[in-house]
Amino acid sequence: MSSVNILNQNKSSYIGRFAPSPTGPLHFGSLVSALASYLDAHHNGGKWLVRMEDLDPPREQAGAADAILRCLEAYGLEWDDSVVYQSQRYELYEDYLNRLHQQDLLYPCGCTRQDLQTMGGIYNGRCRSRTVNTSNPHAQRLKLYDLPTNFHFSDELGFTDLIQGEQTQNLRTQAGDQILKRKDGLYAYQLAVVVDDIEQGITHIIRGSDLLDVTARQIFLFQLLNALVPAFGHVTLASQPNGQKLSKQNLAPALEFKDASINLWQALKFLGQNPPQELCSAAPKELLNWGKTNWKLDAIKGLSAIYSRSP
Repeated sequence: MSSVNILNQNKSSYIGRFAPSPTGPLHFGSLVSALASYLDAHHNGGKWLVRMEDLDPPREQAGAADAILRCLEAYGLEWDDSVVYQSQRYELYEDYLNRLHQQDLLYPCGCTRQDLQTMGGIYNGRCRSRTVNTSNPHAQRLKLYDLPTNFHFSDELGFTDLIQGEQTQNLRTQAGDQILKRKDGLYAYQLAVVVDDIEQGITHIIRGSDLLDVTARQIFLFQLLNALVPAFGHVTLASQPNGQKLSKQNLAPALEFKDASINLWQALKFLGQNPPQELCSAAPKELLNWGKTNWKLDAIKGLSAIYSRSP
C-alpha cells in the first residue's frame, strides 16, 4: 500500500476553498461546509477562495451561481481573490488531458451506464483491451492501476484525513478507472477539481464527507501530475431527524438572508464549536470573528449528523 504524506504548510501559505455547484440555492448543509472551510482558513491566517463548479449545464439552475454568491455575502463569508468559474477553463482542462495522454495514462471508453451496472458499479477496465471506434461518442478514462512501467504506484492508497482519520482505498476494486472527459464532451468533475486545486495552489480542502470516497482517486491524480497533495478534512454531513441528508437533491430548504445570524450560530453549534448563547442573535460579522478566534478543528471529530433548529 502506498501512503500519502499530506502537505504540511505553514500558516502563511494556507489556501482553502469552497466550491459549490450552481444546481440550486445554498442550504444548511452547504453552510456547514462553507463555514468550516472559511474558519479553518482564517484561523490559520490563510486565504479562502470561492470556485463555481459549473461544469454540467444540464443540471444547473438559471441564476443559481449569482444567488450562491449573494448568499455568501449576506452571511459575511467574504472570499479572497476573484471567483473562478470552471466553465471558463476548458482550455486548461484540455491541456492537462493532453499531458496525461502523452504519458499513456488515458484510453477511450465506449461503455454505457448499463455496462457499468453489469460490472457492479466499479468499472473493470473493459475498454483497456479492446478497440473503441473513436468516431463515435466516447469517454476518456484515466488509468488508476497497471500503469506504464515508469510509474511505481500500488493499487491501494492510504491517507490521513484531518477529521475522519486514517483512510484506505483500493483503486482497482473500489474505484476503477475514472472518466475524465465524458461522451458528451463535457469535462468530468474528477479532472476539473484536481486541475483547479493545482492551479489555484490549494493547500487545504475542508468539505463534506459525501466526497470522502473519491478523495483517494483525486490524490492519485495529484500524484500522477507530480503535484503537491493538499491536506483533506471531511466534515460530517448534516441530516434531518429521519436520517435523510440535507441536500439540493432532497429539496433541503434554501438559506434565508434574514436568518443569517441564527443559521451561523446553528452551524457553529453543529460543528462542535459551542458558541455562547448570547451570540445567537449577533450580527454575522461578530459570529464569524468569534469563530475565527475560537475555531477547533478537532471538535468536529465524531460529531452526530443530526441537525436541529433549536438554539
